[in-house]
Amino acid sequence: MKRRGSGIIVGIVVIALAIGAYLVMTYNSLASAENDVDAKWSQVENVMQRRADLIPNLVNSVKGSMNHEEKIVKEITDARKAYNNAKTPSEKNDANNQIDQSLGTMVNVIQESYPTLASNENVKTLMVQLEGTENRISVERKNYIEQVNDYNQSLVRFPRNMAAKVLGFDKKANFKADEGAKEVPDVSFE
Repeated sequence: MKRRGSGIIVGIVVIALAIGAYLVMTYNSLASAENDVDAKWSQVENVMQRRADLIPNLVNSVKGSMNHEEKIVKEITDARKAYNNAKTPSEKNDANNQIDQSLGTMVNVIQESYPTLASNENVKTLMVQLEGTENRISVERKNYIEQVNDYNQSLVRFPRNMAAKVLGFDKKANFKADEGAKEVPDVSFE
């Protein structure tokens, strides 16, 4: 009888150890995945910061020729300040959307109102840098979206979903475009 009782205890201990090992492995896996998501968002912020750092150079290059366009210059400057003061991913994204809108207006003004300025080599170089930065932001946003999707997928699969709840892991919010991004921009060369 003692042998049977000790066998049950050993069985319970083995099951408890297996559950404990599963929880530890799941925790480590989810913690790593969560860190990967945070790292991807940091890279999005990195390329957005690169753009924010380029803006003063672009603004200074065209400022003298855009005296009556002070409103646009002020919007860009304010948007850059908002980006630099933003603390959360949501605040950074809102400020980034304001930068997008202001830069789009400025680029249109340069191309339509100042064709000689647009041909200036410094402005061309900065605009190419800005375009490259926009492409980088797009790529990094895509990488972030994929990483968040992978992480969120790992949280909903059984039995990991139960362990994730017990261990306190929650889904991450994915990137959302500004409402204005759904509108097709009006481009006119008249």
